[in-house]
Amino acid sequence: MNKPKIVRPEESQPAHALWYDRKKYVTINFMVHKPKDVQVDIQPNKMILCCKNDSDDVIYNELHFYETVQINDSREKVYDRTINILLRKLKPDYAWPQLQKDSAKPSWISVDFDNWRDWEHEEDDGKEEYDRYMDMIQEMASSNKGQAPDMGDLSDFVTSVVSCCPAELKHEVSGKKETLKGFNVKLQDTILFPEGGGQPDDHGLIGDVPVLRVTRQGPEAVHFVGSPLGVGQEVRVQVDWERRFDHMQQHSGQHLITALADTLFGYKTTSWELGRQRSTIELDTPSVKPAQLQALEEAINEKIRVHVPVTIQLLSIDDPAVEKVRSRGLPDDHAGPIRIVIKLLGTEKGKKNKTNLIFLAGNRVLKYAEKSYSTERSLVALLKTGPDDHVNAVDKLQKSVKLLQKTNLSLLRDMAVLITQNFKNDPHRGNLFSLHKKEGDNEFMNIIANEINTEETLVFLTVGEEKGPGLFLLAGPSGPVADLGPRVLEMLQGKGAGKTGRFQGKANSLARRGEVEALLQQHCKHHTSEEE
Repeated sequence: MNKPKIVRPEESQPAHALWYDRKKYVTINFMVHKPKDVQVDIQPNKMILCCKNDSDDVIYNELHFYETVQINDSREKVYDRTINILLRKLKPDYAWPQLQKDSAKPSWISVDFDNWRDWEHEEDDGKEEYDRYMDMIQEMASSNKGQAPDMGDLSDFVTSVVSCCPAELKHEVSGKKETLKGFNVKLQDTILFPEGGGQPDDHGLIGDVPVLRVTRQGPEAVHFVGSPLGVGQEVRVQVDWERRFDHMQQHSGQHLITALADTLFGYKTTSWELGRQRSTIELDTPSVKPAQLQALEEAINEKIRVHVPVTIQLLSIDDPAVEKVRSRGLPDDHAGPIRIVIKLLGTEKGKKNKTNLIFLAGNRVLKYAEKSYSTERSLVALLKTGPDDHVNAVDKLQKSVKLLQKTNLSLLRDMAVLITQNFKNDPHRGNLFSLHKKEGDNEFMNIIANEINTEETLVFLTVGEEKGPGLFLLAGPSGPVADLGPRVLEMLQGKGAGKTGRFQGKANSLARRGEVEALLQQHCKHHTSEEE
């Protein structure tokens, strides 16, 4: 393939580049967000990169190599956030101390120290990764699946519609189950991963139609969409890369945790689930000690720091090695100083003598850290102490609150006794006692009811907001309470029950308390007139 002849644009800016040296290859990662119109010209002694980013800024990089490269065995690959260049050295086993021939290094070139390591006894790993990956893609494209899509950009590719039929999708929205009407679409090929194996499905677009669910039917992927697509129609499929990358991080993290939990402690993974906010690995052990959890997390992140590569094997279903294969490490196609980090949140008791290990990986850890830091700043402002003193400060506050609650209850009890004594000492008291107290509880109301002779007096007590929710108690002679209780319950929009002269419960609204009191006064007047 002839490389394009690239002319330097009148206005442009260089992309920041990270590079590292290997035994037979040099790798350069140009940091460009959502690159497009990418042109790369690799020559024996220099290379030129020209493209645009997501803001339509023109990017132009030109560099002269420290040593000569083989152009026929050098290549580029475009990702969502980087453009990866793999250069085959003309002189293998010869270290490059710098990327450019000129010792005056431009500001846009930096060494990728996360990937830089002594390769004196290292096997050739650069081209081998590319070749293994492309072989896998070609094998997947065999039989009636057609040619393999261009894997230079996994975010989208063109295929055709094989079938489209009406269908329904049951899903949950804000805790409520809903049924959507739409269509199940099968494509000649797809880059959208169907749900299964503990991992959720990909989302994306077929043309401009959103894909809401991808399921598996045997070897086929079925895409649920809201609008029909014509059979035989050529369509462009795009993957929701942010969702895909998140799933990649969690899935790779699961394999790494599983491998090290087995290696360090002999704990086997029996199942796992990739959740929306956190993921869970079920370990075949009744418990995991805190020291083991800490050791496991340290070992996991150490493997990430040394950048252990992922290896891929394709095995037939009847191969005995299927039961033994475990992926190792994490993907190394994410360039730059940020690496996937794993945080073990803790454990919880699982089913049948097992333990669920809860973890976050990749960007979820960053979001968790951002949220934790925001919470920490809020606590500093509220507690007026530094982060290290937050636990002690909250502990003191809880003890103070408990003491205040205890003192408050004692005062309420004393108040209840005084209230009933004042009522009983009033020579003009009637046969109805009604009281509302914003502060109070069931015990406060029961003390008052116990102190008053409810065989002669009808007692109506409420606590809570005056026109909001609260508690109520109706006490008195058994007959009137049994008759009036359901009516009081209805007027207060409450829930409750009555027994032996008492009817009490919760009120959703005390707004009609005055009407209840008027009803009880009318009853008492009627009862008094009957006695006279």
